[in-house]
Amino acid sequence: MPTISSRVLGLRARDPSEPHRAATPLELLTDLCFVVAVAQGATQLHHATTDGDLAHGLLRFAMVFFAIWWTWLNFAWFASAYDDDGVAYRLLTILQIVGALVLAAGIPRMFDGDLGLIVVGYVIMRVGLVVQWLRAAAGDPQHRASCLRFAAGITAVQLLWVVYLVSPRDIAIPEFAVFVVCELAVPVWAERPNQTSWHAHHIAERYGLFFIIVLGETILSVTLAIQESVDAHDVQRGLAYVSVGGVLIVFSVWWIYFARDSAAALERARGTGAEYVWGFGHYAVFASAAAIGAALAARVDFWQHDVVHGHVVESWPSAALLCGSVAVLLAACWVVKVRPEDRSAGTAARWGAAITAVLLLVLAPLPEVGVGLVCVILLVTELYAGSPRGRVRAAPEPE
Repeated sequence: MPTISSRVLGLRARDPSEPHRAATPLELLTDLCFVVAVAQGATQLHHATTDGDLAHGLLRFAMVFFAIWWTWLNFAWFASAYDDDGVAYRLLTILQIVGALVLAAGIPRMFDGDLGLIVVGYVIMRVGLVVQWLRAAAGDPQHRASCLRFAAGITAVQLLWVVYLVSPRDIAIPEFAVFVVCELAVPVWAERPNQTSWHAHHIAERYGLFFIIVLGETILSVTLAIQESVDAHDVQRGLAYVSVGGVLIVFSVWWIYFARDSAAALERARGTGAEYVWGFGHYAVFASAAAIGAALAARVDFWQHDVVHGHVVESWPSAALLCGSVAVLLAACWVVKVRPEDRSAGTAARWGAAITAVLLLVLAPLPEVGVGLVCVILLVTELYAGSPRGRVRAAPEPE
């Protein structure tokens, strides 16, 4: 018989085969608040690229994006297994949203080397999640051991991040890498006793929605950069190149991402360990998508300032960021979306050729247009390969 604490404070596991499971309004609100932090990180990467400090900007962006993505991922998978949309659940989720906003406010400081506000926001988010896992442990006896492991593991790693604030700066990067490995190890260790009952279609939808929101932030970044140029009466021909290339890139990668059914593949991966590759691999998908926005905005700066203002903005940093980001996004999509369903040599060669072409375009005079065209070509070949005619030609059925 359930105890009073399990009835009042506990969370029951949801049915992983529940029909018509969809994202809730609270989850959508949470995504929008997280993307504020994504936008802050992309803006800082944009400015670092324009200032010629690409390496430093990329490193800081990768670090801060991990904090954003990891807390979002943990929230999404927990909600898939235990969201009851109750008052306590909503309040603790709002606490996590507050943490995300604090983290977003600290991103500009973080790019200057001050991680204090970032860690404070991160701890706020994680405290809310620990309480949620304790509630799940109280209400779900079948998965209690896993829930308690999650609560203990998250708490332990949080203590490490607090220590990180007072650690010597000369070991900050390797220390960060070690702590990231610890974060990634928590769910793998925690799920060993009994994997929690996440919903494959719900998780696939949540990831897809977050990808759309990040792409929306990318479009916004470019729009604002172009708007600044127009307001300054500094409209250059290069803005047309960025606009055309940006449209081709964004809509092609959106179409490519959703061309294959993630939910069915994720359900087949349940319990095999491949679900971790799918879930964790999306770090590269989301981060590179956000970085594309920063790169396109930096391309606007290049075309605007290089000609008129006398301010030297070199082409190669923004070109390198654009080509590198799109290449990473395509490679990550192949790993998490394509390879689990299609391991043929022809498909791998097609994607490999597209990624190589994108990287080589860093040397082109109009990399934004060239990259956009490569993405369109890859999209067309993917659609053809997925059509009945393409499938018959690629793998004819025996007579």
